[in-house]
Amino acid sequence: MKHLKTGIATIVLILSINFYSSAQEANSKTKISIEIDPATFAFKGYSFHLRLQPKDCEHLLFGFGTYAMDMPDLLVDFNSKNKNKGWDVRLNQGYSLFGEHHFSKVNHKWFIGSQIGVQEFKIQNSHVNGKEKFTNILAMAYFGYTIKPFKNNLYIKPWAGAGYTSKISGNNTLGASEYDIAPITMFATLHIGYAF
Repeated sequence: MKHLKTGIATIVLILSINFYSSAQEANSKTKISIEIDPATFAFKGYSFHLRLQPKDCEHLLFGFGTYAMDMPDLLVDFNSKNKNKGWDVRLNQGYSLFGEHHFSKVNHKWFIGSQIGVQEFKIQNSHVNGKEKFTNILAMAYFGYTIKPFKNNLYIKPWAGAGYTSKISGNNTLGASEYDIAPITMFATLHIGYAF
């Protein structure tokens, strides 16, 4: 937990320091981009992310996202306490705020970021009747690389991160079975976006 807090504080500090230097570089207007995560659609969900590059900032990107998906068995089983226990888990609704620092310029090459959000999960178990919901908070640090495959504003953004999560409401037990919520979570995916 101490290392996670230190990591998040470092990212916030880097973003804050670079805000001043970014403001000195040319970017004559505020720019907007939209992103989706195709994996969420593949797993019976959705995602929509709105990103904002403030005027006069070449390296900073801020945003909001909403997303949902059925959690694949691979992610459920990643926590050994839930592995092969019959859990069916859906990230029913997530809302997150994002902040990113792009080392070259926004939506080009390497970047680091942080995310803070609230996520509602719905759980069922093949060995127990019924279903439950619980809500957690998420704080995550991540890094990635932006690829621009064409000569337009379309981009592909693979990224991976690690973060801290904790239940804030709801119930993560069904009968005598408890769905374990690990405090450390990891995630990797890619976004497809378009800048306006």
